[in-house]
Amino acid sequence: MAKVLASVDQRTKLVGENRLELLLFRISVTQLFAINVFKVKEVVKVPHLSALPGSHPSIVGVANLRGLSIPVIDLRMAIGYSPSVVNENSSLIITEYNRSVQGFIVDKVEHIVNLTWSDIMPPPKTVGTNHYLTAITRIEYQKNEALVSIIDVEKVLAEIIHYDISLSDGVLDQQLLPLMQGKRVLIADDSATARRQVRETLQQLGLEVIEVSGGLMALRQLQQWCDSGIDVTEHLLMLITDAEMPEMDGYKLTHEIRNDSRMCDLYITLNTSLSGSFNHAMVEKVGCDRFISKFQPDLLVEVVQDKLRQTM
Repeated sequence: MAKVLASVDQRTKLVGENRLELLLFRISVTQLFAINVFKVKEVVKVPHLSALPGSHPSIVGVANLRGLSIPVIDLRMAIGYSPSVVNENSSLIITEYNRSVQGFIVDKVEHIVNLTWSDIMPPPKTVGTNHYLTAITRIEYQKNEALVSIIDVEKVLAEIIHYDISLSDGVLDQQLLPLMQGKRVLIADDSATARRQVRETLQQLGLEVIEVSGGLMALRQLQQWCDSGIDVTEHLLMLITDAEMPEMDGYKLTHEIRNDSRMCDLYITLNTSLSGSFNHAMVEKVGCDRFISKFQPDLLVEVVQDKLRQTM
């Protein structure tokens, strides 16, 4: 399995080119699932787990890896399947989301596939809202076409870990509060959970939140406003966009906005579960104004307030 992720550090070059790589795995015999390789730190055999009394039922223990205690989640249980039965094929996928590290037990890790975000589609509307998919795609697999379901890890984690949207004392500038009333913010994120977290935070400030579930949808909405004569930089306080989204990622979206003279000055904040200095480099490369890691209500409010101060 070390070979599967041996060049993960080199894979960051794909981000910003509307490309991604998916780590394929199984939690059932018949269906392939995936998560973005860029969020995977390593894949190991399931180690000894220490019990964690009183924890969420999907947290099956704690693994000690190189001195770091990592909560371990049974992904099968977390998305509604029966509990996993660990065997010689089982693996632990160590991931980093929202500045936290956790492991997911899966039945079997397959391999990595290289795709473009244009290959990634939102889940069909017929699946409803009570599901754990953020996107789907089709690939050639073992000489056949296979459907791959991309897990909405943010939803999984939000159901296990409580994310508090309350603001710390002193964060909100009371003098700015009247200026926020009715200001519009466009949110682009394929995770309904992430959109809800941002929406509920910003609505506390009196901001009007407009939501879309992908980068291409955001670009088309912005273009539609421009085509109808609306000054987007006056119409919106800012755009808050995820990095990873079906059809068009946040980096490509920013690039397209910056190269359209009608909206090139729009204030753009990249709000992503990806973390690290790489993102800061990408922000500078494509021209985002700010980068923040999910989910930090205080920092999100500070970004809004900083933008308002610039307009005063």
